[in-house]
Amino acid sequence: MSIEQFRENKIAAIIRGATPDNILPIANALKKGGISVIEITMETPFALQALETLSLTNDTDILAGAGTVLDSETARSAIMAGAKFVFSPTVHAETIQTTKKYGAISIPGAYTPTEILTAFEYGADLIKVFPASTLGAGFFKQIAGPLPHIPLMATGGIDDENLLDYLGNGAIAVGIGSALVDTKADLNEAYFRELAAKAKKYADLVNKENLLSR
Repeated sequence: MSIEQFRENKIAAIIRGATPDNILPIANALKKGGISVIEITMETPFALQALETLSLTNDTDILAGAGTVLDSETARSAIMAGAKFVFSPTVHAETIQTTKKYGAISIPGAYTPTEILTAFEYGADLIKVFPASTLGAGFFKQIAGPLPHIPLMATGGIDDENLLDYLGNGAIAVGIGSALVDTKADLNEAYFRELAAKAKKYADLVNKENLLSR
């Protein structure tokens, strides 16, 4: 496992409210649209079971991971349930170290240059700048000056209107939450068709950016 999969895919879908019953149709709709990196946030009841359900599909095109991981024990439990990466909203040394110990990708959240550097020194693979929307896309270009060796990801307030701004300013990937997946909606066949179309819209934006940057 490496962050090259994030560089390649560029979009991680953040799913809050995932359950063992809804995770597979959500993931299949996202995959159909072209998004295959899926984060299941751990504050939701039965989130570990949802993660395990997704992981047991053995779909090699889907990269499943855990989000909102606040401690090392949750990180370990998530990895045992099949998480290939672990997102955290903050910098927590033990969580980073446990994630690396069990062979998963560590992606802690940071907000300041000091937090970004500290997380990297603790062993994080990729730093999630969160909440990115309060800092703006230009923050990533500015951080790349003194810290060009640290890969950054933007999460928080990302949508189809600003996604390319963050990628264009140096973020290697973005995390998209409620702007993409709304688990509070009526999760019927019509919703899944709409979700696949929305995912395709995001994926097409990234693919177009990739072509232009070559």
